[in-house]
Amino acid sequence: MTELAVKGDHQRAVDALRRSYAAIPAGTPVRLAKRTSNLFRWRDPAEAPGLDVSGFDRVLSVDPGERTAQVQGMTTYEDLVAATLPHGLMPTVVPQLKTITLGGAVTGLGIESTSFREGLPHEGVLEMEILTGNGEIVTATRDNEHADLFFGFPNSYGTLGYTLRLKIELRPVSPYVRLRHLRFTDAAELAKAMGEITESRTFEGESVDFLDGTVFSAGEQYITLGFFADSVPYTSDYTGQQIYYRSIQERSVDFLTVHDYIWRWDTDWFWCSGAFGVQNPTVRRLWPDKYKRSDVYRKLVAYDRRYHIVARAERWRGLRPREDVIQDIEVPVERLPEFLEFFHAKVGMSPIWLCPLRAKERWPLYPLEAGRTYVNAGFWGTVRIPPGQIPEHHNRLIERRVAALDGHKSLYSTAFYGRDEFWRYYDGETYRRLKGTYDPGERLLDLYDKCVRGR
Repeated sequence: MTELAVKGDHQRAVDALRRSYAAIPAGTPVRLAKRTSNLFRWRDPAEAPGLDVSGFDRVLSVDPGERTAQVQGMTTYEDLVAATLPHGLMPTVVPQLKTITLGGAVTGLGIESTSFREGLPHEGVLEMEILTGNGEIVTATRDNEHADLFFGFPNSYGTLGYTLRLKIELRPVSPYVRLRHLRFTDAAELAKAMGEITESRTFEGESVDFLDGTVFSAGEQYITLGFFADSVPYTSDYTGQQIYYRSIQERSVDFLTVHDYIWRWDTDWFWCSGAFGVQNPTVRRLWPDKYKRSDVYRKLVAYDRRYHIVARAERWRGLRPREDVIQDIEVPVERLPEFLEFFHAKVGMSPIWLCPLRAKERWPLYPLEAGRTYVNAGFWGTVRIPPGQIPEHHNRLIERRVAALDGHKSLYSTAFYGRDEFWRYYDGETYRRLKGTYDPGERLLDLYDKCVRGR
């Protein structure tokens, strides 16, 4: 299809969306109708289906010379990477799960092992075409009349508008990635090394391309370094019987294709596939490889969430109820040991994923200090609620500790902040100004209502 035809298809989709948005009665909440979701803020499936954005799921163009791509907002990173890798390119940051959409990673937050160099996914965006809450379609860049929306859009979670098209930067890749897994027995030493590598972008005199970490216990922690390579002696395959996160403990050096490196965490949803028995060798052989995917596991979680199968079985066995502890937080790298000590003592869940990042600019609704090294800690599972405690006991402990450590928490999952506290952390003044400009009729949900009250 010619570039002109692609642009024509996009414009027709824009025109149809504008008409359908205008047809929604005033006072009716506007939501997106999406086939997949990576949020863990659950809504009643009986709600109205929402605004159909199925016509916005394509890569419009890739420009290898300029190292940019024009991408529709509902395009998954799986499809985006498939379009860019043949050109020897990838987005600056590719979130870990295949069905995360580009628009979702920008209006929410994404992160991955290039974030120590590249920041968060929205920092690689050059231009956004946005359907705003007042029904207008605007193009926002860093320096045009909608620059306030450009910088205020990340962490707004669709409460200021929806991205229809984005122009993004791409970075060159090599065919392979060489991995080194460095073991640490002390969190302070790990944090020190992670901070130094982030600062210098090198290790032992060699430029580092990827950097993340995994905590298995207080005495067993790893930093994983990735280096682009043009040739390797072998490649490992973690899309079938082998499990990537276990290899971190078993190998000090490993080699993957760049494609398999990008999606190394998706096959087992980090380590969460264990909840479905998929890490049992017998079950794993019977479970088709094409269904070893994060979106499949999430659908199983959603099914259980709806029908409470596990909770009913555990009540029948007389076990205490469990609390979902599914969160990503960021703390300054020097405070990471304090957070891990707290987490081991008060929550006790493992493994924990670590990912350092540096924001290049200030993005007001998620106000990390530009140029300062933070570490994202991701933990996803359930823990038993202590006797006499409220159902959200552990999540509230985490929120308080993260705030005390000068950190922030992502809003893709449950949150329990009071309204005033929430707006202190997420720049309520800027948000209210943007809301008044781009959604004065409040056709879209308020950020607090959406992310905390679960409306």
